[in-house]
Amino acid sequence: MRGIADTGFIVVFARRNHEHHDWAVNLGQEVTEPLLTCEAVLAEAAFHLESSPYVLRLINDGLLRLAFDGSKNLMELQDLARRYADCTPDLADLCLIRMSELNPRHSVITVDDSDFRFYRKNKRDTIPLISPPNRD
Repeated sequence: MRGIADTGFIVVFARRNHEHHDWAVNLGQEVTEPLLTCEAVLAEAAFHLESSPYVLRLINDGLLRLAFDGSKNLMELQDLARRYADCTPDLADLCLIRMSELNPRHSVITVDDSDFRFYRKNKRDTIPLISPPNRD
């Protein structure tokens, strides 16, 4: 499976008492190559988990791979920030949108898909998502 990991996936993967933990662990067992991510996502996850060592261990263990250089994509990130200014996306979301443009065969793995259903890659294309099933 090819994927791009969002903050929420990392957080629920770590939190055994979260309602989506089993979903995240099962998904993690299907990973055949490291999930791509960016430094902004790692920083958010480390903040929410209060553990930088845990997040860094996920890279060392091969679940995640840093695969984005913001400095090489600054113009595109600025364009995305202007395009979505009315919904005030955080830097991690902007990076993930750009990563989905650069890696078109990868789905974004997220717990909260509401923003990503609104965002578009390449200005008009939906972003493929993997998220927990709705419990409605």
